[in-house]
Amino acid sequence: MLTITTGTGVDRRDARDAGVNRWAVLALLCFSLLLIAVDATVLHVAVPALAKALAPTSVEQLWIIDVYSLVVAPLLLTFGTLGDRYGRKRLILLGYAVFGLASLSAAFAATPLALILSRAALGVGGAMIMPSTLSLIRQVFTDRQERALALGVWSAVAAAGAAVGPLIGGVLVEHFRWGVVFLINLPLLVPAFFAALRLLPESRDPDPHRWDWQSAVLSTLGVLGLAFGVKVTGSGDPRALLALAAGVALLWVFVRRQRRLAHPLLDVGLFADRGFSVGVACVMLAIFALVGLQLMLAQYLQLVLGDSPLEAGARMLPLMLAAMAGGLVGARLLHRVGVRAAMGGGLALTALSLLPTLWFGQTLDAIPLALCFTGIGFGVEVALLAASDTILAAAPEERAGGAAGIEETAYELGAGLGVAVLGTVTTAVYAPGLRALPGVPAEDMSEARESLSVAAHVAARLPAEPGHRLLDAAREAFVSALHSTVLVSLALLSLTALLAVLAIPRRTPARPAQAPRVPRPRPAAPPAWLARRVPRRLRDRLPLPLGESLRAPSRRRAPHRPHTPPRHPR
Repeated sequence: MLTITTGTGVDRRDARDAGVNRWAVLALLCFSLLLIAVDATVLHVAVPALAKALAPTSVEQLWIIDVYSLVVAPLLLTFGTLGDRYGRKRLILLGYAVFGLASLSAAFAATPLALILSRAALGVGGAMIMPSTLSLIRQVFTDRQERALALGVWSAVAAAGAAVGPLIGGVLVEHFRWGVVFLINLPLLVPAFFAALRLLPESRDPDPHRWDWQSAVLSTLGVLGLAFGVKVTGSGDPRALLALAAGVALLWVFVRRQRRLAHPLLDVGLFADRGFSVGVACVMLAIFALVGLQLMLAQYLQLVLGDSPLEAGARMLPLMLAAMAGGLVGARLLHRVGVRAAMGGGLALTALSLLPTLWFGQTLDAIPLALCFTGIGFGVEVALLAASDTILAAAPEERAGGAAGIEETAYELGAGLGVAVLGTVTTAVYAPGLRALPGVPAEDMSEARESLSVAAHVAARLPAEPGHRLLDAAREAFVSALHSTVLVSLALLSLTALLAVLAIPRRTPARPAQAPRVPRPRPAAPPAWLARRVPRRLRDRLPLPLGESLRAPSRRRAPHRPHTPPRHPR
């Protein structure tokens, strides 16, 4: 995913001749990717149950959800480099171990801080596994057509895992405690670990680049500082501006460092291409809107409409099915209408599908919600497919690895920042919207302003009448906050669609093959009398074409032959 290298460190005949079952390897790698993709969204439906058990603040709740993606995003680049240096199989096995131990810790976390740290460790394990899966697929599948099929399966699994996460979380939380959403990883990781020991081939780069640990630290701290500043902005914390400034400064130093390095973690030079930049922006903002709204809508279904976790996951099923349909139909749409129409049209369809949510209230029919989810899933997937095609088409073949790395980082960064920004907007609108109520103590009102899930917990311990009034007022405030979040998402999606239409050509042409370099014709030689009158020192200091032309007559001069008189016959 991140480090797509042409040199795998293994002879191309090894994967086929050494008895490696490439399809079994693909199944194992896709299974690993599925676990990671599901874990990114499985908590969306489990938030109300988790909040009831651990009682986190609104900021802690956002950290629990998105610290996973915020840790994965910057570490994908550095672990891709480490896999090249120390071996991709070894890194995947280590990632399995870290992911399993972090899942065990998260399942039995007793405080919000413990759960946040466990989720961050899960992100470290996921970042170890994800980059090496794609590199191993490129090594094992040496046939170009088979490789294209394998990469298509791999991409479909990644999209399906993120979409099906809320449904799996709903099923588990419905019948068990919230910690089971992490605990279920263990019986799946143990057989995967031993299968990887047997199936995965050894793979490393024979000429690896130096691991730039300074860039890894700068990018990780910069992203986390930026996310912390965004989260605490909604609560009025004075540390918000300091954290935002520190995050931006660290990321600025990171970019400056990448421009100086011969082998950077992030190939920032690719952003000079307008199509590439627009494609990355589309990926990031589309995932930003999708994942952030998915979390808010999951809470809306359970805490406002009163759905159970399983019912909420089932209601979000059209989103997953539409996304899969968009992936299957998107390639044909790209061929028929072009990249610009597909990307702009997909984003526009997503924005139009979001519009009806502005009229959602405390009651809602199932059909309008299903239609909205269908349009959102299909539009986002088509736009993402067009953006991916634009990114790869804009990057030269020798820089395809850097382009894929930037695209995957944009996915994870969009997911993490989407939850942070849209969650902060929700909190900033919800808290002042929940005003004091008669019969509810001030301390309870202050606690209820943390989040809707906390308000439901407070209402449950109050007497019946004030409890009902508090819950109704909290639901109304949350619906108003949801509408504000939708407006922000609509603005971002509309601007990105407009940017795609204006900045991307109607049909992005295929990058032409590099033609062989034709030697430049030598300039016409000046008269011999001029060449003889220019001193040799001056000729050597003249620009190359003129200097060569002035030297040309002397080079083409016939060699001197001594004169010999003609021989006469006797």
